[in-house]
Amino acid sequence: MTLDEVRRRVEAARAEWAQASVEVRDLAALEALRVRFLGRKGVLTRLFDGLRALPPAERAEAGKLLNVLKAEITAALQARKGELAARALAEQAAAERYDFTLPGRWRPLGHLHPLTQVRREIEEVFLRLGFDVATGPEVETDYYNFEALAIPADHPARDDWDSFYIDDTRLLRTHTSPVQIRVMKSRKPPVRIICPGRCYRRDNPDATHSPVFHQVELLWVEQGLTMAHLKWVIGEFVRAFFGPGYEMRISADFFPFTEPSAQVHIRKRPGKWLEIMGAGMVDPAVLSEVGYDPEEVTGFAFGLGVERMAMLRYGVDDIRLFYQNDLRFLSQF
Repeated sequence: MTLDEVRRRVEAARAEWAQASVEVRDLAALEALRVRFLGRKGVLTRLFDGLRALPPAERAEAGKLLNVLKAEITAALQARKGELAARALAEQAAAERYDFTLPGRWRPLGHLHPLTQVRREIEEVFLRLGFDVATGPEVETDYYNFEALAIPADHPARDDWDSFYIDDTRLLRTHTSPVQIRVMKSRKPPVRIICPGRCYRRDNPDATHSPVFHQVELLWVEQGLTMAHLKWVIGEFVRAFFGPGYEMRISADFFPFTEPSAQVHIRKRPGKWLEIMGAGMVDPAVLSEVGYDPEEVTGFAFGLGVERMAMLRYGVDDIRLFYQNDLRFLSQF
């Protein structure tokens, strides 16, 4: 190979570079072009390898020609790389730019479960009447759940097939009445509390029964309380919770821990009567058990089911719907 041939190859490579560089549109193509001309097996590498065939007097001149071409290509690569990077950044910025004139995307918000809504509304009614909210453990002893409430040992509620026993002396509470006992043992009269909470019984799930349910119980112990006070409190609750147009009636019943005991029914005229709670005057034996003198104070209590109140409020005919976590149902409330 001669020096003139080197000159021709250098010009051919320069022309090839000029044509190829015009077609480059992105950084990946530019990198491929760099490898093509400056890589280990690239065009310029082969030209430099060919210098060995030249006479020693011509190698220096040929080397200068190749170094000039290499410098031109290197500079052009750097300049082109800067242009393409700036263009890519501008395109990315344009694609990610926020258009503040567009309407926002609606994203639904969660809300309280209907049972929680009803429980809080019931609590609010009694808080306005001057009652405090009291809570207690869901795992209770046999004493607080049964004995202190004057429920005899042979009562069906104490059977294994009606209550969830953990061992011989502990069980999942079957009502929130144990909270009343704990509160009365810890303070002197007057006592005005409501006891909301979760309860457990061995009920087979159906449209009106669930092994897990929620109660709100009320207790008021003070001097001079009578059934008239009980009726007034219940009437205030019915008016506040159900609204106008409802009437209430009270009929006799029996509960081990109240004497006398009653059932409370309501209806919206001219509808059917519906039972909403059990109630009564606290049995003197229960007052004596917690250290109160039944000759000095009297009291009354009642308990209602939160699920029952929710079913009446919303016209739901199956209690299981509250526990199935079906958003189509829950989103209605």
